[in-house]
Amino acid sequence: MIGELYETALAGRARPEIEHADGTTSPLQVDHWLHVRPGDVSIVDRCKGPTLDVGSGPGRLTVALAERGIPALGIDVTPYAVSISRAAGALTLLRDVFGHVPGTGRWMTVLLADGNIGIGGDPIALLRRVRELLTPLGQALVEVQPPGTAQRSEQVRLRHGSQTSAWFPWAYVGADQIAEVAVEAGLSAAETWSAHGRWFSVLRPLKE
Repeated sequence: MIGELYETALAGRARPEIEHADGTTSPLQVDHWLHVRPGDVSIVDRCKGPTLDVGSGPGRLTVALAERGIPALGIDVTPYAVSISRAAGALTLLRDVFGHVPGTGRWMTVLLADGNIGIGGDPIALLRRVRELLTPLGQALVEVQPPGTAQRSEQVRLRHGSQTSAWFPWAYVGADQIAEVAVEAGLSAAETWSAHGRWFSVLRPLKE
């Protein structure tokens, strides 16, 4: 979710919505990214070793990991989000997950929280990249949609009144679909759990 509208939402100056290609809208859950959410502890508890927080946004999970003494790096493509994260004390870089990422192949844990499995609109391509980032003994912790959610990719944009962002691709994967998607990316689903209405899955590299 790139662009000025996203940054103004993070700054509290606007409350844009997500507009879908069919014309429907849904809330942009900015408050969920700025503050600790119910269910966060369950994912932080499962982080092991050096952890990469992909799409870290304002950095609440990166900060939570650092506070536990877990080496953590956040990466995000939005400069303002990165500045918020750094101001909160998180080690964060302005990076695209598909670009150069420090420690590629050596991360013990990669996080895709807050629906970030949708980045780029192609979950298989994203998870293949995650597999490249992980050590062979590592794990990806992925937040997914509730069971029964239709798996889909679509074009979305942000809207606030007459102001809109550019369209960008996004994807949705349910808890009952992630295992199949993971296998296509060379990963296996080792655990799926729910906490406070949120759903997550642990993915581990398949042995070659």
